[in-house]
Amino acid sequence: MTDRSIALVTGANKGIGLEISRQLAAAGVHVIMAARDPRKLVAEAKDLARMGRSVSTVALDLLDRASIDAATRSVAEAFGRLDILVNNAGIFDPADGPPDTASLDAVRRVVDTNFLGTLSVTQAMLPLLRQSSEGRIVNLASSLGSLAVNKDPSSPYYAARFIGYNASKAALNMLTVQLHETLKGEGIAVNSVSPGFVKTDLTGQGIMTPEEGARLPVEFALGLRQGSGGFHEPDGVTPW
Repeated sequence: MTDRSIALVTGANKGIGLEISRQLAAAGVHVIMAARDPRKLVAEAKDLARMGRSVSTVALDLLDRASIDAATRSVAEAFGRLDILVNNAGIFDPADGPPDTASLDAVRRVVDTNFLGTLSVTQAMLPLLRQSSEGRIVNLASSLGSLAVNKDPSSPYYAARFIGYNASKAALNMLTVQLHETLKGEGIAVNSVSPGFVKTDLTGQGIMTPEEGARLPVEFALGLRQGSGGFHEPDGVTPW
């Protein structure tokens, strides 16, 4: 047990997830860095520990229920609660595309990971979040998950038609809305946060660094931004 806030960050081995982990740890949070292969986290965890940060690692595969259950048991045994869940892990498949040509296998992989995998992790961790005095869930969303953006020809994202990825993020927003309504009497805040157009291995391009992209999710994770049930981006509130 510890007096520090306890955070679990999925997909913490690279990109925005790694930066969220670094920034939360720098703020004094104990960060459980989760990834499918925790060996990829060892070097970073050691570096953070040498800087006096409080971190640990855990294996967690969004598509493997046994892995999720084992990670949940690990958190329960070590801490007895979870204060912050950052659902960051997600994939993009290059075979995804417009609804008339996208590979159905690619769409299925993306939706299974980005939505169903996140739902599975969230359901598993909810009993631990309910042990927190002020739980927070941050779902890493995208402007591509906005129905309004997808049908707005003036949007810079209008031409980004990836039916699997966009639908998975729209479904993630539905998870945010319904979780907010389910948990609003329990003191657990739930928000969708779009970090902005960040250059990572997933996007291959962007106008923001992972460090910049991590800032807004971290602010919601730390409770520096108030409210629940919203869809937020660096420029303000994103339309559903």
